[in-house]
Amino acid sequence: MKEGIHPNYVMSTVTCACGSAVTTRTTRGSFTTDVCSACHPFYTGKAKVMDVAGRVDKFRKKYAATQKS
Repeated sequence: MKEGIHPNYVMSTVTCACGSAVTTRTTRGSFTTDVCSACHPFYTGKAKVMDVAGRVDKFRKKYAATQKS
C-alpha cells in the first residue's frame, strides 16, 4: 500500500437526537443525526403498514372498464 494517500480514521461518537450514542471510527470525526435504529419507526415497530391489497383492488377496479387495444 502506498503511504500518505489514505485518510486518517479517528475514533468518533455518533449521537442521535433521541440521546443514543454509538462509538465508531470515521474520517470526519464526531457528529449528530436525526434518527437512529433505536428511535426510527421502522425498527421500533411503530411504523404504519400501508394497505397494499386495497390499493391493488382499487387499481384493478379503476382500469377494469378500459378496453384492451
